[in-house]
Amino acid sequence: MVKREKYLKRIRPFYDDDLVKVLVGIRRAGKSVLLGQIVEELLEKTDREHIIKLDFEFLEHSELRDKNKLNEYIESKIKDNGKYYILIDEVQEVNEYELVVNSLRAKHKASIFITGSNAHLLSGELATYLSGRYLQFYIAPFSFSEICEFKEGDRYEIFNDYLVYGGLPQRFDYGDDASKIKKYLHDVYNSIVLRDIIHRSKISNEDLLNRIIMYLVENTGCIFSANKIINFVNSQRREISPNTVYNYLAVIMKSLLFSKVERYDIKGKQVLETLEKYYIADLGLLQVRGGVGAFNYGARFETVIYNELLSRDYQVFIGKNKEKEVDFIATKDNVKKYIQASYKLDSDSAIEREFGVFENIRDNFEKIVVSMDKIDFSRNGIKHVNAIDFLLEDSK
Repeated sequence: MVKREKYLKRIRPFYDDDLVKVLVGIRRAGKSVLLGQIVEELLEKTDREHIIKLDFEFLEHSELRDKNKLNEYIESKIKDNGKYYILIDEVQEVNEYELVVNSLRAKHKASIFITGSNAHLLSGELATYLSGRYLQFYIAPFSFSEICEFKEGDRYEIFNDYLVYGGLPQRFDYGDDASKIKKYLHDVYNSIVLRDIIHRSKISNEDLLNRIIMYLVENTGCIFSANKIINFVNSQRREISPNTVYNYLAVIMKSLLFSKVERYDIKGKQVLETLEKYYIADLGLLQVRGGVGAFNYGARFETVIYNELLSRDYQVFIGKNKEKEVDFIATKDNVKKYIQASYKLDSDSAIEREFGVFENIRDNFEKIVVSMDKIDFSRNGIKHVNAIDFLLEDSK
């Protein structure tokens, strides 16, 4: 089992804090295992009787999906005035869970951890009740460096496998059996669409939803506009309006299946409202395409770099530099990195294009070109980094 240290080290300082720890991530990203690893560390400071853990993926807890029954159950486990650790997995399955969480936080000497597969876990009543008394942590599928902790072999071969099948933890249970891996990935995709989108958001037009998702799948990492989706759907003899597109996009984003990345005008220092990009949360879920179309190395490579930055807790934008585009502006702790992601610098024109986007960016923040090339093309203060080295940086 991979110990998810990149997340544990962020959460660990708050183990005893009364702030509610909220872990969000796509379904099957490994949140349950991470909670288990937190429990293991908590047992070093307390006994099992002071740890209350519930997983609402399990049928045995289904009767506790009512807020009153859940509250009664947890209250029955609290026997003294000592410190209790309460961990609730997939909390969104509980009716009005926010009332339970807020009551427990206010009433007891407790440290509470909750997980969910919905990006808007804190956008409604829970955020209102907690009023800033929470911390949110985004949990991604396995990163490349995490995969390399348990998968032996040539790093480039592992990376190529990662480009195809992604990093959802459970897919590694099937070894190199491509048919089983594909079936598993299809099942995960279907559970996200059926449970986290259609059922939870009460979608009436499932066919239209699937067409919009499939458009995003086919165009992951590409510049987006509502008109492109409208034209795509209209070409299939369906009619939709821009409002319908954006309403469906909103519920898709809630499921965390895709992330929306906004454009930032570097010179004007403002976020732009148009021509954003959408990246799929895990490349393995592109298997829903069923092998249709060419294998787009450039788009997949860009998606890997974006998801890596997200897993490192960066806030990420697309950069607009006059008529040129910087793939990513990654910001954390008031420090920026400008990053170009190019699968191969296989010609002089490709090198000029990727390094040239940094022209006229006059600040002193780090500027990086990431590619699969092993030759170092660094120049003029712009760093060139091999992708394997870049992705393994976080494990050092």
